[in-house]
Amino acid sequence: MIVREESYGKRVILFPGDYYVTDKQIRISTLLGSCVSACLYDPVNKIVGMNHFLLSNRRYSHTAPLVMTEAGRYGVHAMEIIINGMLKLGAQKKYINAKVCGGSSLSITREKRDNFHCVGEVNCRFIKEFLQNDGIKIVASDLGGDTGRVIHFDTHDFTLYIRKIKKVSLKGLGIRDKEYWKRELKRHREEEVQAEPELWG
Repeated sequence: MIVREESYGKRVILFPGDYYVTDKQIRISTLLGSCVSACLYDPVNKIVGMNHFLLSNRRYSHTAPLVMTEAGRYGVHAMEIIINGMLKLGAQKKYINAKVCGGSSLSITREKRDNFHCVGEVNCRFIKEFLQNDGIKIVASDLGGDTGRVIHFDTHDFTLYIRKIKKVSLKGLGIRDKEYWKRELKRHREEEVQAEPELWG
C-alpha cells in the first residue's frame, strides 16, 4: 500500500492483498485484472472500506459453494476484515452498501467446454455470493469481461471511477503478460490517470 499527497488531497494505492478503512475524505485507487475490489460505504456515518483480493484456486465447479471452500475462506477474511474495521470506526451494518468491480478473464486460453469457472469468474461469483449472504446491497458493479481496470474510489461522495485498460492478447501469455502488467502498474504508481473515466454514481 502507498499513501501519497496529491493536488486534490490524499490518495491511497492498494496492491493485491491490501485493504483500507477510513472515515476521512480521500481517494483509494488500485489496478485490477482477475482480482476483485469491494468498495463498501456507510453513507450515514461516512465510513468506507476497500480491498483488493484474489481467491487462491484458479477453477471451481459451477455448483461448488465458494464461500465454504478453502479458497473462499481467504475471500471471507478479506471481506470481514474491512467490514469489522468499518464497524470499529462507527459504521452500522444496516447502512453498508457495496460497489464492486474486477474479475476479468485475461488469460482464458481455451473454450469453456466443461463445468468449471475460470479465476476471474470465481472471484465475481464469490463477491456476489458473500455480499448476498451478508445482507449487503450491491448498488453498482462492473464485473467480468476481458479488460483490466484502474479504479478510484472517492470517499467524500462514494463515487467509483473506472478506467478500462486495453484488452490483453491471449496469444503468448506468460512473460509478455507479466511485462504488460508490470508496465501498467508502474504507470499507475507514477502518474494520475489522465483519460476520462467511466462514472458510477
